[in-house]
Amino acid sequence: MIMKTITVLSLLLLASTLSSSLARGSYQTLLPSDFNHRSNVSCTRHLLEEIESRSSTSVDLAQGYMSNSDLERAVKEFGQRCSNISRIYSIGKSVNGVPLWVIEISDKPGEEETEPAFKYIGNVHGDEPVGRELIMFLANWLCDNHLKDPLATLIVENVHLHLLPSMNPDGFTLRKRGNANNIDLNRDFPDQFIFVNNDEDSRQPETKAIMNWSRDIRFTASATLHGGALVANYPWDGTDDKRTFYYGCPDDEAFRFMASIYSHSHYNMSSSKEFVDGITNGAAWYPLYGGMQDWNYIHAGCFELTLEISDNKWPVAAELPIIWKYNKMSMLNLVASLVKTGVHGRIYSSGDGRPLPALITVGGINYTVRAGRTFAGYHRLLAPRDKYEVVATMPGYKSRNTTIWLDEGAMTLDFVLDPEVSMKGSILQNVYDCNCDSKSKLEFVEFLWGSHLEVFFVFFVILGFLCLLFQKRKKVKYSTTKQRTVVV
Repeated sequence: MIMKTITVLSLLLLASTLSSSLARGSYQTLLPSDFNHRSNVSCTRHLLEEIESRSSTSVDLAQGYMSNSDLERAVKEFGQRCSNISRIYSIGKSVNGVPLWVIEISDKPGEEETEPAFKYIGNVHGDEPVGRELIMFLANWLCDNHLKDPLATLIVENVHLHLLPSMNPDGFTLRKRGNANNIDLNRDFPDQFIFVNNDEDSRQPETKAIMNWSRDIRFTASATLHGGALVANYPWDGTDDKRTFYYGCPDDEAFRFMASIYSHSHYNMSSSKEFVDGITNGAAWYPLYGGMQDWNYIHAGCFELTLEISDNKWPVAAELPIIWKYNKMSMLNLVASLVKTGVHGRIYSSGDGRPLPALITVGGINYTVRAGRTFAGYHRLLAPRDKYEVVATMPGYKSRNTTIWLDEGAMTLDFVLDPEVSMKGSILQNVYDCNCDSKSKLEFVEFLWGSHLEVFFVFFVILGFLCLLFQKRKKVKYSTTKQRTVVV
């Protein structure tokens, strides 16, 4: 009898331990004895990929959550209700043919502008549905408040915000982590360390949809919403030798700044006892390969965070309003940071004043940002500090650099690049020019470099400067945002 009692108690203790682990997002926590409070590594976790509760329950966790049909209806109804500031479109379909609907929110939705673009993606893992609900909360709040709340106005009028509530609708229906093919979509992207993932044709349809979308729209930054912990995670996610340790990307300082914006705006994320300051480097937490955030930074020029927004992967629906309340300011401030911090500007040719899709680099950071082709606008996310050296380069033009002091506010930094000149006094042909064999163009260049050079040069410089003054408009001003404009 005593042995039976001990056995039953042991089983109950084991079940309690397993239940606690699952409630925290199927992660196992290991606290190293040499814990360093100054390190960003607060613990090591190992994802228990395949553990799922098989026990029957009287509570249907999906109750109160939108089904895929409900979500599609809500997205389309939002598009009708807020048609003046939104556009609804699909980036593709899931394995089972469910459309991947996106809401774009902007004062000029669907139009190309110099404004930065941001994307939120929810429900990457099918059994982590909180993100899809919070994204709809965010969309509706912006619709209701864009003419009332200054932060909502800032976002709507100065950012192109794209919201994908569910990347994995099939996994949501099946109540499992992977998609309909049982593939973890956050392990399905080409990876810098696992080269077998470089075959893009073998990717899942949901993954390919995200990749094509990110190439079509030049996102400045983005974030995916997950569940199972409470932390803002940033690159790199993997390491070159598969070991668990802090492995920062070239823009580690900027990523830490972005993650801190989310963490410190959250109700309690920054007070985490697990993660110092509520943020973590991905590889220091646990290495993963084929992740979305590393691919975005390497291949799409996009600074992406992985946000764990709920300790419980699938909380009861009654908790969703509270979770939204805790994450609301974080989600808003992260988007607003695109225009309230960093360096932004446009690049022009001094020869004819036209926009140049030049490259922007920053001294000491091995990463390049390309300006847009149409308007030559660029957005370079940087952490506030004393100074940066910013360089603009373009084939056929002389590079130009300047040193800036970047404090808590944003800075507008425009560049005017001079065409390179050959020894014979003719302008070197720009590789981005079209109609390179046009006789009329050559004659025009020769005319410019004749006796009328000075007159035309002054004319175009003045014209370009007037265009700059006309286009630099401030829609929203904040006493807390310091915006400075420099032309180099």
